[in-house]
Amino acid sequence: MNGAESLVRTLVASGVEVCFANPGTSEMHFVAALDTVPGMRAVLCLFEGVATGAADGYARMAGRPAATLLHLGPGFANGIANLHNARKARVPIVNVVGDHATTHQRFDAPLTADVAAMVRPVSHWVESCRDARSVAAAAARAVQAAREAPGRIASLILPADTAWSPAAGPSPRLPVHAPAPVSDAAVARAVAALRAGRTALLLRAEALRGDGLAAAGRIAAATGARLVCDTFAPRIERGAGRVRVERLPYRPEPAIAMLSGTETLILVGTQAPIAFFGYPDQPSELTPPGCTPLVLAHPHEDGAAALEAVADALGAVAPAPVAPFRIPERPPAGRLDPGSLMRIVGRHLPDDAIVSDESITGGFQHYAVLDTAAPHDFLSLAGGAIGDGLPVATGAAVACPDRKVVVLQADGSAMYTLQALWTQARERLDVVTIVYANRAYKVLMDELRIVGAAEGSGKAQALFDLADPVLDWVRLAEGMGVEAVRVDETGAFEDALASAVAARGPRLIEAVV
Repeated sequence: MNGAESLVRTLVASGVEVCFANPGTSEMHFVAALDTVPGMRAVLCLFEGVATGAADGYARMAGRPAATLLHLGPGFANGIANLHNARKARVPIVNVVGDHATTHQRFDAPLTADVAAMVRPVSHWVESCRDARSVAAAAARAVQAAREAPGRIASLILPADTAWSPAAGPSPRLPVHAPAPVSDAAVARAVAALRAGRTALLLRAEALRGDGLAAAGRIAAATGARLVCDTFAPRIERGAGRVRVERLPYRPEPAIAMLSGTETLILVGTQAPIAFFGYPDQPSELTPPGCTPLVLAHPHEDGAAALEAVADALGAVAPAPVAPFRIPERPPAGRLDPGSLMRIVGRHLPDDAIVSDESITGGFQHYAVLDTAAPHDFLSLAGGAIGDGLPVATGAAVACPDRKVVVLQADGSAMYTLQALWTQARERLDVVTIVYANRAYKVLMDELRIVGAAEGSGKAQALFDLADPVLDWVRLAEGMGVEAVRVDETGAFEDALASAVAARGPRLIEAVV
């Protein structure tokens, strides 16, 4: 058994069943080991940013890590943006990063890089193997580190000779600590604040689904507290039959206005809200004047259990009100726009769907339309690095093959990782991608005004314009094996979406808005 085989066997024994891969020469022994070790699904991605984004989406839905296989420092660098998003989403991922053989590193070959230095900024745990006999133990530690609450990025650097050299057998799965319990004092402080009134709970992670969300709903029903989530919560259970949670607005002034009048903001698995960017003459902290943040549960603590403890202490036993099922009204016939698009999505969203949202300006203001749609999971751009909508959907579809995945995707950011469409076709994933084709980086047009820069009509606007030439999403998708159609009217879009939802396999709808 060589080091690569001991690594794959250890990953499988530790519960890692999927590897999103973009391998190179240094990883050939790992690739070969996949043929000798059962239990690992290998998913080829044509760009490393797709691999890392897919691992993020997989972890959000599966609740356990996938592996990525990346080629040396430059290959890892191509995946950094979506590892940044995954780090902000606090999900578990195990990166296996190939490196030159230890005996070759001193020659400064063209692909030589300081891999460890490149890995550290987006990793919580880093280890570089120096001997084939240590590979299996390092792999077990990597999985253990990734699974530590609330979810971490672990990067294992594998020099080629540690993969091809003889090794001992695989290492057993290592134990993982459960999320830390919240202190009785934290529960008591939250209960006191809720009884005093004028409170809001800012929720994240497990507090936005299952028992945690139900407990939050009971608390709100008993005390009148508002339930709010971060602007870009990694995953939230939404739709009919779920407790409704308000979404914090993206811009500073509306966010502060929304929380105005709140005296205590109780934090569950998140931090006090801050602006996405700094703007001239606008605050970075979004907690309104007179409001005190109060931590109930830190991210590494069991926020769902904390909410249940608070509900019990309050005697909040009555079931929380939930959103009714209400199909949005069909928009009138005519040109498609973002509002009518979301209403049609709400009309046809299937039960238990997964929505991967990177619609940016196109979808944000119409978010509430899906509050009463069929029950679904909603995944957002957690770290703000654009280009994760398609890869996150890809990973989510691998994790949940029996659930329809719908992508709400801005056209500009889709170009960062459009290679995900090829992987969806190759793996026959059940994903419907809706491209908001507004032919512009519309959000940047807004930012130019908000930061106080000149409006610009020449070079400035040209940097945000995607209409010369127009991106042809039908041809792009079909070139990667995904059936596609272009629509610009409400009726045609509804027909296309109904057809795509009824079928299986990847489809793309270019919606001109």
